[in-house]
Amino acid sequence: MRNVTIALILLAGLPAAAEPVTVVALGDSLTAGYGLPEGEGLVPQLQGWLAAQGADAVLVNAGVSGDTTAGGRARLDWALTPETDALIVTLGGNDMLRGLPPAEVRANLDAILTAADQRGLPVLLVAMKAPGNWGPDYKAEFDAVYPDLAAAHGALLMEDFFAGLAAAGADPADPASLSAWMQADGIHPNAKGVAEIVKALGPKVQELIGRVQG
Repeated sequence: MRNVTIALILLAGLPAAAEPVTVVALGDSLTAGYGLPEGEGLVPQLQGWLAAQGADAVLVNAGVSGDTTAGGRARLDWALTPETDALIVTLGGNDMLRGLPPAEVRANLDAILTAADQRGLPVLLVAMKAPGNWGPDYKAEFDAVYPDLAAAHGALLMEDFFAGLAAAGADPADPASLSAWMQADGIHPNAKGVAEIVKALGPKVQELIGRVQG
């Protein structure tokens, strides 16, 4: 009994083991891993990248294929479980493809970031870039949403979801140069493309985790 008592005293003096940081990734098919085998989508590849860097974090895949910013806003409350420590927002691609008004995109993302602020959650906002087919005015208004909101809410900003592909040598203006990184639909990255996206996105997620850990 004496030995047990001493052991308990010693254990009581040890610092509690830190819990891993729980990060919810709220997004659409790009987050969900559309068209890819289990383990090759964005969230599992990003989880593996973070583990390789020694980050103690758990990523939760809250991606829903076809989701717009309105859809993400509508399901935010159940996506943000009590365990959530930080939030990644990757939404807007489907709004853009449908030509939805940038003002609606702005309002929905603003509501998501406001809700995160109210919960004290640091946020990484991952931007989408509008193509030119909707006209220069639409593109300028849409592209401005992300940096404006990140600045207004003090959120981290990843300026382009597909930045990793450009870093790997792909030219977004040249579909032929993207073919090695994309699935047949030309919209969703293949596993190789996701790996390049993760290389660029990973350091931003590390920075997000750092905000949780102080």
